[in-house]
Amino acid sequence: MTKITSDDVRKVATLARLNLPEDLIDTYTSQLEKILGYVAQLEEVDTEDIPPTSRAVEVTNVLREDIIQETDIREDLINLAPNREGDFFRVPKILSE
Repeated sequence: MTKITSDDVRKVATLARLNLPEDLIDTYTSQLEKILGYVAQLEEVDTEDIPPTSRAVEVTNVLREDIIQETDIREDLINLAPNREGDFFRVPKILSE
């Protein structure tokens, strides 16, 4: 594994548009080095016979079948409006011509 340098951290910070304080560069260099070490360990794990997954535990949706039902509440809903004009809701004008 390639060693991470302070210059690498500065370059990544610049690419990510992060303004890192100079006194924290060494801290971030050390932390990034450890993270990449963990990734290197994961690369050593044999996953040849393991199928790709997106979750550790399988999740399934509980779906119901859509059933089309006739309803006759249109007039009731329109009557709930504070102001109506025929089959439409009447609302205050918000745009000028």
